[in-house]
Amino acid sequence: MSFLNAPASPVLPLVYERSAGYWETVGRRFLRDKVALGAALVVFLLMILALLGPWLAPMDPYQSAMLKRLKPIGFEGHPLGTDELGRDMLSRLMVGARLSLFMGITPVICAFFIGSLIGITAGYMGGWVNSVMMRTIDVFYAFPSVLLAIALSGALGAGITNSLISLTIVFIPPLARVAESVTTQIRGRDFVEAARASGASAFTIVRVHVLGNVLGPIFVYATSLIAVSMILASGLSFLGLGVKPPEPEWGLMLNTLRTAIYTQPWIAALPGAMIFMTSIAFNLLADGLRSAMEIKQ
Repeated sequence: MSFLNAPASPVLPLVYERSAGYWETVGRRFLRDKVALGAALVVFLLMILALLGPWLAPMDPYQSAMLKRLKPIGFEGHPLGTDELGRDMLSRLMVGARLSLFMGITPVICAFFIGSLIGITAGYMGGWVNSVMMRTIDVFYAFPSVLLAIALSGALGAGITNSLISLTIVFIPPLARVAESVTTQIRGRDFVEAARASGASAFTIVRVHVLGNVLGPIFVYATSLIAVSMILASGLSFLGLGVKPPEPEWGLMLNTLRTAIYTQPWIAALPGAMIFMTSIAFNLLADGLRSAMEIKQ
């Protein structure tokens, strides 16, 4: 049989394998992290509780009954007991999730936008602009966060609004520092130099090339600050500088129950346990996001 008469081999279609993108890879790595998934589930449930707490609470969290004050866990009609005024602890913990998460997340969100704007501007502009902006930030960054929050809240006065302002000011410096550091690294990359050489404006370069590379690390760091924000907000309420009675807020509940620590220690520990669980969940979530985003390309 000659070569010319040999049967032709079938033509196979070309198959191109699509490589996974960056965010798809991040999602896969995050889904493989069981601890981070558990933390994300806890955070999700807390968010649902914060949204639906007033409707899910079995009793009125503001209704007091002096004859039922400081009843133990498992008391009839009160699964988690009652507080110093006879109010249902389960209802107050459920309703208090909204205000506690609000006080913990809102300052970080506000500081995220303000700190990112300051840090990205300082990092991209460089020179004297960077020096002036970052040295001003360093003045606030030099103070411990706890003392700065207490000092600002004491100067502004007690209340939810003043506490939010104080905590926002506390978290702007660290977020601005992270944003400036990452932007300074991105500014010297080849693709940024190429965009600058092609005649692109500074606004276009920042919007197209810089933001996509710096917002991820800043967001991960901001997520880790939510736990700190909740602890500081609870501390301000505990000291009487934050939420005012009779609002159900976990830090304020710790303050009002501190006198019951010798008679009903488990009741007094419940708000602290909620703060601890929420802080751990946000910390583990931030660690999982950080690990998932550390991909060498």
